[in-house]
Amino acid sequence: MLSERRLQVLRAIVQDYVGTEEPVGSKALTERHNLGVSPATVRNDMAALEEEGFIAQPHTSAGRIPTDKGYRLFVDKLAGVKPMTPPERRAIQNFLEGAVDLDDVVARTVRLLAQLTRQVAVVQYPSLTRSTVRHVELLSLAPARLMLVLITDTGRVEQRMVDCPAPFGESPVADLRARLNSRVAGRRFTDVPGLVEDLPEAFEPEDRGTVSTVLSTLLETLVEENEERLMIGGTANLTRFGHDFPLTIRPVLEALEEQVVLLKLLGEAKDPGVTVRIGHENAHEGLNSTSVVSVGYGSGGEAVAKLGVVGPTRMDYPGTMGAVRAVARYVGQILAES
Repeated sequence: MLSERRLQVLRAIVQDYVGTEEPVGSKALTERHNLGVSPATVRNDMAALEEEGFIAQPHTSAGRIPTDKGYRLFVDKLAGVKPMTPPERRAIQNFLEGAVDLDDVVARTVRLLAQLTRQVAVVQYPSLTRSTVRHVELLSLAPARLMLVLITDTGRVEQRMVDCPAPFGESPVADLRARLNSRVAGRRFTDVPGLVEDLPEAFEPEDRGTVSTVLSTLLETLVEENEERLMIGGTANLTRFGHDFPLTIRPVLEALEEQVVLLKLLGEAKDPGVTVRIGHENAHEGLNSTSVVSVGYGSGGEAVAKLGVVGPTRMDYPGTMGAVRAVARYVGQILAES
């Protein structure tokens, strides 16, 4: 365990390095921070921190910089989450409240996160599997053709065409719409198959084939694998941090193009708290020089998806964690009200 003083020295090194981009020396630390000890004592503390792998000497300069291990200790023990100011919170709310639909909410969230944190922002669309059904609409387009519209509690809308095996009149369409909604509205997607399996039996024999076709289209919509959609923005922000990426920015950009990598980075939506992954904690090699700060968002108390930012390990962690958490809270409120 590190002594309280050495923890304070580490905190000062992280804060100075993030703020100045320059390796930090003992003389500068004692001048900038009220550590209450001589530069010689700080030098000893820095030597001990270096020996334990919390800081490192990047080259022959006299200064030291935090390692992934040092940032990890800073985030876990030393950094609080910096709250947004009231004007910042109002600006977030006003910007997001202007959204007209779910796509617009996601697009605005990406822009906002990228601007607030000056990092790359990633927002996952609300997952269908964790959603509930708000409404199912059935529209007759032709005697044997219907449109099925599924609306979720998060405002997501899925449309499908249904080709019926036989003509299906307006009256059975209205009957099926009413029966479907009475059974599935407000229910979790995972519950729907069991709630509708005996529905065809409530219809005349000649209509049962069409009812079964509509139900299989509905169930296919609920379990589609390609549901995990993402939006990404602010990639140009990475160019401001060129010297933070040891070799080149290219592996980072290539990793950000892979949706599967990004979904893994954001982590499981059911973990609602703020998660910070630093440097080599990111499994993907291209992202070993980056940190990822993510959090779950959703309407009510349950997270239905994740949002977060990707930036260099030399990141303002308290500010980034505060921004990510605040934006997630407002997105959740908007989804709950939509």
